[in-house]
Amino acid sequence: MFKDRQNGINRKALDSNRVVLSGKQKALRINLNQDLYGTFAEIGAGQEVVRHFFRAGGASGTIAKAISAYDKDFSDAIYGEEKNSRYVCESRVKKMLQHEYNLMEERLDRSEHSNKHFFAFANTVATINFHKTIQGHGWFGLKFQTAPDKAPNVVIMHARLHEPDALLQHQSVGLLGVNLIYGCMFFYKRPKELLQSLYDNLERDQIEIDMIQMTGPDFEGVDNRLLSLQLVKNGMTDAVIFSPDGKNLQASQVLYKKNILAIRGSFRPVTKVNIDMIAQSLKLFKAEQKVDEKNIQVLFEITLNNLSAEGEIDEQDFLDRADILCSIGQTVLISNYQKYYKLVEFFSRHSAKRMGVIMGANTLKQVFDEKYYRDLNGGILEAFGILFSRDLKIYLYPWIPEESKKAWTSETTPVHPRMQPLFEYLKFNKRIVDVEHEPTIMGIFSRQALELIRTGKPGWEKMVPDFVDRIIKEKRLFGYNGKTELNSSSEEIAAAAARAISRDDEKN
Repeated sequence: MFKDRQNGINRKALDSNRVVLSGKQKALRINLNQDLYGTFAEIGAGQEVVRHFFRAGGASGTIAKAISAYDKDFSDAIYGEEKNSRYVCESRVKKMLQHEYNLMEERLDRSEHSNKHFFAFANTVATINFHKTIQGHGWFGLKFQTAPDKAPNVVIMHARLHEPDALLQHQSVGLLGVNLIYGCMFFYKRPKELLQSLYDNLERDQIEIDMIQMTGPDFEGVDNRLLSLQLVKNGMTDAVIFSPDGKNLQASQVLYKKNILAIRGSFRPVTKVNIDMIAQSLKLFKAEQKVDEKNIQVLFEITLNNLSAEGEIDEQDFLDRADILCSIGQTVLISNYQKYYKLVEFFSRHSAKRMGVIMGANTLKQVFDEKYYRDLNGGILEAFGILFSRDLKIYLYPWIPEESKKAWTSETTPVHPRMQPLFEYLKFNKRIVDVEHEPTIMGIFSRQALELIRTGKPGWEKMVPDFVDRIIKEKRLFGYNGKTELNSSSEEIAAAAARAISRDDEKN
């Protein structure tokens, strides 16, 4: 169920009793609803969304205005200029929504529209280019009321367009926009169903939704990090990112031309070993000639298989981990990339700069196991061609197997004799680098700490950094039922974590 998905939506996850309407049926139902009234602003892929509403019939009662400002100067005159002259971006669609919704309120007399629920739809889209060297993508948004006297909600999302023809992408953009408007109008009380409805009459090989954010009075109980998780769980995308403040981010916003350093784990909970792995590796990464210290993006990555137990994902358990990572100021990546070469391939879409992956020696042994690459025509060589054709370094943290008590390093990690020449080649070319470690913490394991927390036994506090200890107790995470200590501010906790990771404590 949780293997790498490339070709479709996880239909099992989307099963419901909901009747799926066509795009025309959805547009007509909205047009016939006398309470809905709004504007459409579309840039880049024609007026593909509003076209559905015009053709469905009855649009005069729904559409106050439709606009498509293609020319850059016209667009700037209406919505303002964009930094770096990038117009297919989140800030652009937000400006469009704000401007168009404000005009609705300014120009329409509420006494004449006392029952109307105002809305503004906007998108800015770039379809595939003529030479098919640049794939299409777009930003979509809806600002809408659910009652005449109620403050508006806002839903923003980003989608990648996978079809090989611009005309096909135009058609998919139109359907996606209709689905977004319909879902917001009729499923806003059920955000998960709203999310699932976005793929009505669409498939993953047409559209990939890789970011969505819901805000407003009707979404006060929505945790947008769970929406990110649902995108991956339902097969709508393979990777999502959210920031320390819990805001969902589109990958290019975070990773574009960055030096990326990633660590994969369950972080259940974060232990002193995890922090030491990051701290020691970051020190080496910053010293690299090709790394700009001011341009580094550190990611804590959790894969779906690390989130699932017996094929199911415990959302509260996920939120507990997310709360810790966000509280210590970290950016979190949730992915369906069980194999590292898929993860590096994902990073390479957004940056060609030097990147690093931190892993324990036990994980590296698995990376060199041929059985994990039997689905590839080129086997392990194909996977390693993807991995190391990029400017990638593996930062190897030692691991001590319980049976031997002797640490595995790049010199002692057991690799199959057939793979040994490849292993030696990567070591010689410094693609695999040993990381220093703190010997006193090598016997710490997350699963042991978790068991102690859940059973109420002492000793787990020594396994986690003191700031993580405080977070678990104050927020009562992972089933903790013991004594709650005095609250610490999020700023204090984040600062303590930053000092531990950057080793500022040693400097002081």
